[in-house]
Amino acid sequence: MNKSFRQGQILKIIREKEIFTQDELARELAKAGIPATQVTLSRDMRELGLVKTGTGYQQFAERTGPELAEVAREFLLDIRIAQNLVVLRTSPGNANSLAIAIDKEELVEVTGTVAGDDTVLVVTPENRTAENFRKRMLAFITS
Repeated sequence: MNKSFRQGQILKIIREKEIFTQDELARELAKAGIPATQVTLSRDMRELGLVKTGTGYQQFAERTGPELAEVAREFLLDIRIAQNLVVLRTSPGNANSLAIAIDKEELVEVTGTVAGDDTVLVVTPENRTAENFRKRMLAFITS
């Protein structure tokens, strides 16, 4: 299991559940088939900027980079839907910036993104969610 994947799973777990101890976190990781020692968890938690709060561990890291609305207004040229997939066209070389901005928003309607040079493929859970995401993106460029 690589470090990036393990740390991604740690973030996923603390977003979905209230985790108060490293033992609890280790048990949740083990359920996902990811073994981790206490030393490894301590290092991962420090690197991820996790802080213990009254509601469990949380990540307190500053957001960096431009906001989604700003990136969409600047680079988004076209939006198309194919069932639960949304295809976003950008000017050449700007798809990655748009995909990063979408990913940072952690939108419930977005399962994931894949970026090329001028195209971002956004995967949504279902067709209706794709339409909701399309409307959200259109609102950014029409406002």
